[in-house]
Amino acid sequence: MPSDNLKSYLHLHLIVFIWGFTAVLGALITLDALPLVWFRMLFAVGFIAVFLIYKKIPLRISTKTALQFLFAGLIIALHWFTFFKAIKISNISVTLACLSTGAFFTSLLEPILYGKKIVWYEVFFGLLVVFGLYIIFNVEGNYFYGMLIALSSAFLSALFAVINSKFVKEHDPIVISFYELSGGVVFFTFLLLFTHGFSLTFFSLSSKDLMYLMILSSVCTAYAFIASTSIMKFLSPYTVMLTINLEPIYGIILAVIVFKEKERMSFEFYIGAIIILLTVLLNSVIKSYKKRV
Repeated sequence: MPSDNLKSYLHLHLIVFIWGFTAVLGALITLDALPLVWFRMLFAVGFIAVFLIYKKIPLRISTKTALQFLFAGLIIALHWFTFFKAIKISNISVTLACLSTGAFFTSLLEPILYGKKIVWYEVFFGLLVVFGLYIIFNVEGNYFYGMLIALSSAFLSALFAVINSKFVKEHDPIVISFYELSGGVVFFTFLLLFTHGFSLTFFSLSSKDLMYLMILSSVCTAYAFIASTSIMKFLSPYTVMLTINLEPIYGIILAVIVFKEKERMSFEFYIGAIIILLTVLLNSVIKSYKKRV
């Protein structure tokens, strides 16, 4: 139905806008990256558990599959940790620009992990991404460590996406999400226990931080994930992928609106960021064209 397609397309843009707002929430929350991610995952698991119970979706899977999901949960937890850490020590604009390199890392990881042939135009696009990063590194050298952490976050995001692409073909995405987020909570809980991170101060959240965390875990995590899976019934993977690539653009615009001067970067920064974003979008267009031919 055309009307369903239009509604789903508008819904997808809303979801991508929400994901772009995630970085802003991360900057507004005063917690360090580790407790921020721990609370985010814990609350999100609770919200998804309520949804699973409401929909009466069974959670039974094999032990081997559960372990695979839990390991993937560690990867996504580390991705979020490095993502928010990069925001804390640099800013949103720098972090999102570097995070756009995820598509480049994916093009390298797929041949390594699954034996796919190297696509040479992806290698060329990868070089363009490196050039865009070179421009940013040159003009924003004071954010050097933040950029390195953001790039590691992009790599972890790509690794998670490549691994998860196999899971979603055989299992319910909501069940996968529940186990993966639970795995992240478990791993980070052990880390906090071993480092004596838990304390009264750890659980003493301000009313603003609690409010932002609830929005982050419910709207930006649980809702956005469940909604993004449902719209796949009406939209092509290309449309979804191309629209999701707009997330850094939404995020950077929102950051400038909310934080104003703190997020205003040099002209050269935006040139480098545009090179990276256009490369990612062009890669998506070419992939879609080759699938149709």
